[in-house]
Amino acid sequence: MIEIPESLVIAQQVQRTLGGKRIAGVIAGHSPHKNAWFAGDPGNYPGLLSGKQISGAKGLGSMVEIHAQSTILLVGDGINLRYHPQGERIPNRHQLLVTFEDGDSLSATVQMYGGVWCFAKGTFENPYYLTATQSPSPLLEEFSHTFFQEKIQDPAAQKLSLKGFLATGQRIPGLGNGVLQDILFQARLHPRRKVSSLSPEETNRLFSSLKNTLEQMVQMGGRDTEKDLFGKPGGYPTKMSKKTVGTPCPECGETIVKESYMGGSVYFCPSCQKR
Repeated sequence: MIEIPESLVIAQQVQRTLGGKRIAGVIAGHSPHKNAWFAGDPGNYPGLLSGKQISGAKGLGSMVEIHAQSTILLVGDGINLRYHPQGERIPNRHQLLVTFEDGDSLSATVQMYGGVWCFAKGTFENPYYLTATQSPSPLLEEFSHTFFQEKIQDPAAQKLSLKGFLATGQRIPGLGNGVLQDILFQARLHPRRKVSSLSPEETNRLFSSLKNTLEQMVQMGGRDTEKDLFGKPGGYPTKMSKKTVGTPCPECGETIVKESYMGGSVYFCPSCQKR
């Protein structure tokens, strides 16, 4: 699933690989999917995109925003976005296929759910998108210790667990259940801990871990549990994930465990991350 590291990495790859290419053709909604979301009628996408050049891309939380001059192509969490050089086989099922004049292609396919939105700049009012455009990334200076303190000291946040604080409510767009596992491990904090129970020192550890862990994930090309624009796993080896459950903790040797919590799974070391 696309979270902050993947959106930034994929956006960089789109910029390097597709920047300047001109769109020759577009097929939208080819494979019906009840949980594939579009902006208006996908039948209008060819008119919005055809003939346009890819002029830029950036990561916005859990979304990848691709600029085709005056048109935005926005890909959300749950979408597999793949680049196909000329001659490479195209997936049989896809929700969007963009073909370029040089014969290369870009496909977008839904896993369980996801959005592939195409619209003229300034016309899309999706609240998740607007929040992502208005919120500073944790990797920017604007996401300061003071900014973080304001969020975590909010009375509503104080009532939550650390998982609830980090991964719900769009407090930090793009920070989801995937990346929070290693953030909490590096901070030595249990996902079920209440925000209100944190000491000032633990809050500082959480802030530092959030920034540093995400930076490492981006620098290493995303997490090894996710794939990039070329279908390759990221180079960041996750410490707490489905790949490591049941193995020894890299710090203390205790067995990493998995528990169901808040509609998903959490992975942690019961020795390093005590409740």
